[in-house]
Amino acid sequence: MAVAVPFRHLLLAVLVIAVWGSNFVVIKAGLDHLPPLLFAALRFFFAFFPAVLFIPRPKVSLTNLSLYGLFIGVGQFGLLYVAMNGHISPGLASLIAQTNAFFTIGLAMVMSGERVRPIQVAALALAVAGIGVIMTHTDGDTTPLGIGLVLLAALSWAGGNMASKAAGQINMVAYVAWSSIFAVGPLLVLSAIFEQGQVAALAHMTLPVWVAVLYQSWGNSLFGFAVWGWLLVRYPAASIAPLSLLVPVFGMGLSALILAEPLPVWKLTAAALVMGGLALNVFWPHVVRLMNRPAQRMID
Repeated sequence: MAVAVPFRHLLLAVLVIAVWGSNFVVIKAGLDHLPPLLFAALRFFFAFFPAVLFIPRPKVSLTNLSLYGLFIGVGQFGLLYVAMNGHISPGLASLIAQTNAFFTIGLAMVMSGERVRPIQVAALALAVAGIGVIMTHTDGDTTPLGIGLVLLAALSWAGGNMASKAAGQINMVAYVAWSSIFAVGPLLVLSAIFEQGQVAALAHMTLPVWVAVLYQSWGNSLFGFAVWGWLLVRYPAASIAPLSLLVPVFGMGLSALILAEPLPVWKLTAAALVMGGLALNVFWPHVVRLMNRPAQRMID
């Protein structure tokens, strides 16, 4: 059951969402100077070090840690960075990435054998309609390849969600920090195979580029997960989790404000459809519970 969250904690949650949403603009700025896979490798190296000098390793298997690191580091952010390197605009990337919620539901159902509910089909249909609108408006800023890569990144995010769920109740900051090292090696190998100019990029890193890297590592990963986990421990998920729907609001809004990304009617329509599907999936179970309460009282 949702409960009232103190205003200061609500502001803290919104701050995390703002960091996560603004992350897409920061990624775009970093990609102007760094090859995408190298950029991702730096992000996860500094999420690992020096945090591991102060945070004990979580009590989970190395297999679980490595799976999470590979899914999130290589799958989610490796693909996302490649997609945003000229294949999709930051605002749309922030929107499409939220489809991980549906992939997470699908993977959970496959693993648990649960059946999909009609309301989940309706929610997915809305989100798919939104992606369809985006597919019909691809141009120089957003391509089918970019959309496909972000969808695969969202699928990898869902895989990471399954790995973290299997890890149980743990310190998420330690989990994120220690798992990050498993992403660094594969990202560096892939960068060596597919990218060029890494040495020159590293030699000419300016202060703004370092800020972009560390914003990813410390702000987005460690601070974001630490605060979000702290809030989820203290309040029911129903009170906190729906706020994540604001990520595309910040992502698209800041992309328009800072990068002058246009927001035509079709893009706002796509956003409304995708976020409408997400909202339906998040809020419908609570609506059903509220509707069933009078009947339950009559029975009692």
